[in-house]
Amino acid sequence: MLLRALLLGLMLLAAGVAHATQDVRVGAYHFPPYAVKPESARPAGLLPELLQALNQLQRDYRFTLVATSTMRRYQDLQSGRFDLMLFESPDWGWQDTPHAALDLHVEDAEVYVARLQPGRDEHYFDQLKGKRLALYSGYHYGFAGFNADKQFLTEQFNALLTYSHDSNLVMLLRGRADVAVVTRSYLRAYQQRNPEQSSALLVSQRVDQVYHHQALFGRQSSMSPEVFADLLQRLNRDKQLDKLLSRYHLSDPAVLIND
Repeated sequence: MLLRALLLGLMLLAAGVAHATQDVRVGAYHFPPYAVKPESARPAGLLPELLQALNQLQRDYRFTLVATSTMRRYQDLQSGRFDLMLFESPDWGWQDTPHAALDLHVEDAEVYVARLQPGRDEHYFDQLKGKRLALYSGYHYGFAGFNADKQFLTEQFNALLTYSHDSNLVMLLRGRADVAVVTRSYLRAYQQRNPEQSSALLVSQRVDQVYHHQALFGRQSSMSPEVFADLLQRLNRDKQLDKLLSRYHLSDPAVLIND
């Protein structure tokens, strides 16, 4: 009887080991609408919702957020502080960081925004020199050659640097800045929330840059691009991923494939 109980215990233990959930750490920094205050007890945005959906989809992997910063994130990926990052565009300077990449086939952009005034139209954005620019600190901008250095942006482009798109848009409306550069998906959500302020804004037709979002996997990552792509495909079998992206004003993905 004792032997039978021992064998049963060993079998249950082996089964538990065989089906153990593997932790996958995902780096996140404050980047609305993708991640909002990831260091807080209740982070918001597309990324936390996506990870929650992936955790509900299966039990082999458990995805958790690890907070980082705009300036430290690639160093943290290289050191193995987390396994991967999502929604990183190739122009943002991570090519020298050891990694594997997966094209997420999700696009976004940054657009120029100004206060709407009589006689002001699209041509207002033709020349940025001499205008007061409201920028998000730590971001890479196409007009600046993707140089995110604060001193460079301040000295070369008369930049006002904040940590809030809302603050930058308020500065426009109050006449404290001439042009803001805002993530398009965030701007669309802002316009829905604030229709009165939206009618006072002039939004450029041309973009500062287009995001071609990738997932980046560190060399020590416990998750491979192939496995992650398969999970995203499974998640989208009932269009769950499409619907999530649509709620955040992002383009629907093409078929997710490995590159």
